[in-house]
Amino acid sequence: MGRPSKYSPELADSICARIEAGEAIVNICKDDAFPGERTVYTWLEEKEDFRQRYARARERQADLYAAQIIELADKCRIGTKTTEKGDGSVETVTADMVERSRLQIDARKWYASKLAPKKWGDKLDVGVTLDEGTKLLLGIREQA
Repeated sequence: MGRPSKYSPELADSICARIEAGEAIVNICKDDAFPGERTVYTWLEEKEDFRQRYARARERQADLYAAQIIELADKCRIGTKTTEKGDGSVETVTADMVERSRLQIDARKWYASKLAPKKWGDKLDVGVTLDEGTKLLLGIREQA
């Protein structure tokens, strides 16, 4: 039968549902029940309704990652870290895996900020504070 290549609202719903659940489009398209990446990207260019649904799914995916950040930060994850020292001895420490959690949190923060920058991206303050009575004059000049 082969991979599906014809667009349908049901197939679009399935793709968007998996995106909302946190799955990357590259992994979704590895599933034989779904079209290849090129087909999905073509649909995004050609089908306005799919493009809008896809955008909403990506925003929801960003919300999912934000919720996972809180969960990762709140959860204690005990693990074992083994280090071989210069003298050949081995040190094993059992503790909360803070470094691993920090890495997962940072990755999700970065990705959420790219998926939904208005909601999860860094906010820049570009205001100017002047002393009382000082005027700020801005001008635009055309160059010849």
